[in-house]
Amino acid sequence: MSTVALRSLVKRYGNVNAVDDITLDVAEGQLVALLGPSGCGKTTTLRMIGGFVEASAGSILIGGTDVTRLPPARRNIGFGFQSYALFPHMSVAQNVAFGLEMRRLPRAEIAQRVNQALDRVRLRAMADRLPKHLSGGQQQRVSLARALVIEPSLLLLDEPLSNLDAQLRGEMKLEIRQIQKAMGITTIFVTHDQDEALSIADRIVVMRSGRIEQDGTPESVFAAPRSRFVAEFMGVTNLLPGTFEASGCFRLTNGAAIRISDQAGAPERESVLAIRPERIRIARAGATPGPDDLPAEIEAATYRGLTVEYRLRTGSGLHLTARQPTPATGGPTMLEPGACIHIGVPTDACLLIPA
Repeated sequence: MSTVALRSLVKRYGNVNAVDDITLDVAEGQLVALLGPSGCGKTTTLRMIGGFVEASAGSILIGGTDVTRLPPARRNIGFGFQSYALFPHMSVAQNVAFGLEMRRLPRAEIAQRVNQALDRVRLRAMADRLPKHLSGGQQQRVSLARALVIEPSLLLLDEPLSNLDAQLRGEMKLEIRQIQKAMGITTIFVTHDQDEALSIADRIVVMRSGRIEQDGTPESVFAAPRSRFVAEFMGVTNLLPGTFEASGCFRLTNGAAIRISDQAGAPERESVLAIRPERIRIARAGATPGPDDLPAEIEAATYRGLTVEYRLRTGSGLHLTARQPTPATGGPTMLEPGACIHIGVPTDACLLIPA
């Protein structure tokens, strides 16, 4: 296990900073997800840590040792590639053994460590198969075994689940996390999928335009995004510009008001009110609305399996998105477009972020 420290790390391509002055600390045994859209610099950052891309400025320390100018082979890292990068003419066991053979370890030790690595990813029975005879999930496990067999002090994973279908992604997320926890290996994981980051990481680092936008636990990044970009990327679809008033209301730009917690922000500050769709309460026809509820109409209803997503329009012309459980998961019957309802927003469901 090792710590990782990035200090003012920069990568320039011509006049463009793909990574722009990143400083980050990763503790021993942590799994940190670098999360962001394509082009935000997350993979470039990972490849600089691994030594596959040369840093333009700044430094990289692994276990307290400055490795900024060292080649990958001298950094003691395991790297899991998005495309698996398996040798097609080699068997599973030969692929896993490759890194150990390059280190010229004794044959007996190589065989023992390959078997241990394949046991770890549950592929011992497929040791003699070629990659073309494996499923995508099995190939990804071979890639993981190859990265782990060298007993690295740091594991780097570059979008390892992006080529898998939804079911396999769920299975591999769990397997990667279980192996990482069992080995206690420090891991940095690149993904553009917020669900992957939330379910697998100890910490999430949200990146934008080569910089760190927010760094925190999955719970803090999800529940308390500190910018509009992070809020949108973490799935907040209701972002309403306006001003927080001392009366405890948020005055929207269209004049409507929503009562929120007095602790939500400073008085008279122009902000954006963020409301998660899951927190909007729908009172159906015949139900008694709350004192602060707003009349609204269903504009559209989209069935999503576990939830129904509603597009709403309030009487003041405000457009909102709400989600409710489906009948299959114990929720109410699905509402049809045109239905008249009332909606309520709990005061603790409102978060103010800078405009």
